Amino acid sequence: MVVRVRDEAVSLGRCLALIRAQAVDGLPPVQLIVVDNDSQDGSVEVAREHGALVVPISASEFSFGRALNRGVAVATGEIVVALSAHAFPQDGEWLGGIVEAFSDPAIACACGERFTPDGSLLTDSFLYAATAAARWPAWGYSNAAGAFRAELWRARQFREDLPACEDREWGRYWALQGRPTLLDPALRVGHDHTHDPVRKIYRRARRESAGFAVFLGADAPGPATMRELIGAWWSDTRFYRNRWRARASHRRAAQLLGTLAGRISAARAS
Repeated sequence: MVVRVRDEAVSLGRCLALIRAQAVDGLPPVQLIVVDNDSQDGSVEVAREHGALVVPISASEFSFGRALNRGVAVATGEIVVALSAHAFPQDGEWLGGIVEAFSDPAIACACGERFTPDGSLLTDSFLYAATAAARWPAWGYSNAAGAFRAELWRARQFREDLPACEDREWGRYWALQGRPTLLDPALRVGHDHTHDPVRKIYRRARRESAGFAVFLGADAPGPATMRELIGAWWSDTRFYRNRWRARASHRRAAQLLGTLAGRISAARAS
């Protein structure tokens, strides 16, 4: 299990305690690896208190893909579980459930998912295979709380040049090779950014939008011009009960602005 962290000592302690509380009957031994990005708040000490192997990565060389690759490089298991330090399993059966997904030899990776691409609730497990990957290239696998086969990682590591979305890109790649992702609402964890500060929402949206733009080009989701942004703000009401709530949400506005900024920055960089 690989957990990435930067100055999240309190969240990390809770996360690791929940990992240690997972039911492990019938599972291979859990190797706990924490990849630390220059934390100054005691995160490293918290990781070691929970028996984790700490792998450092400096802020100057950090990318989400590179941090994960560093952690996986020292992992010994054939199933690697990736978890954000602020993602919290909701019960003691989560680890067993996500490992069980790999009883199907075709599965490349697995994670929890709440919503379908159109914003409705996902009520049953879904195989994100080649057809879905072509139709919904920005949906799919997430390293916030997911798992993948080490043999596939050895064949193709996560891209280190992407500012974000290394997980979506990797899962989509393997889906197009005939190795699908299992998306299952039963594998969800507590991981919610909807009430983050506006500045943080903007930065995350900008980073993710730039990441999508790098590997999807014109097919990247979200507005690429101010005209498209206004159209999305006015008409796209996914995840909101009505259009007025959607239009009045300052967090949604920050997300749209960040998405546009990410598309523009990626276009300039190319």
